[in-house]
Amino acid sequence: MDERGFKRYGSLVVITGPMFSGKTEELLRRIHLSNHAQKGHLVFKPQIDNRYSTSKVVSHWGRSNEAEAIIVRSSKEIKNYLNNKINLLFFDEIQFFDEEIVSTIDDLVRKGYKVTVTGLDKNFRGEPFNEIMKNLLVIADSVIKLTAVCSVCKEDASFTQRIIEGQPARYHDPLILVGSVEKYEARCRCCHVCLK
Repeated sequence: MDERGFKRYGSLVVITGPMFSGKTEELLRRIHLSNHAQKGHLVFKPQIDNRYSTSKVVSHWGRSNEAEAIIVRSSKEIKNYLNNKINLLFFDEIQFFDEEIVSTIDDLVRKGYKVTVTGLDKNFRGEPFNEIMKNLLVIADSVIKLTAVCSVCKEDASFTQRIIEGQPARYHDPLILVGSVEKYEARCRCCHVCLK
């Protein structure tokens, strides 16, 4: 409750877009600002995301910009790290958490936490990535949609292209394949290809 007796709610910001659009860079910028302002915060990342580091949030652009993170296997673990000195929560690669993360985040926001998450809005097929992203985009107070640069025509890119052995992935290939520039490119709508 605030000084007037009103119940205070937190907020949810979703930073989304294709791979290589700067989602993690924006998250790291916000984390560094909270460090500078000496605001209590925690950073979480899913165990599956071990591309650049197993214990830090690191962007595709290199290790010069990184932040220590708590690695979680299940959204149930998050409450174990909360205390009354923490009011900002940051989550990288939210689409890789378990489906309970949506209700967990909704509950945290209702308790007054300010939550910022990053996640892919679309999978390599050009469809919504998963139910987690669909639901978080609906309940978000603010959505920041970033674009990348198309690796083919250099226009704005809002799609993630999966490349397997030099060829576009097929529609029925597995949905989850963690990787970076060796497996993915940013593409515009016209240059995005998903083989049937």
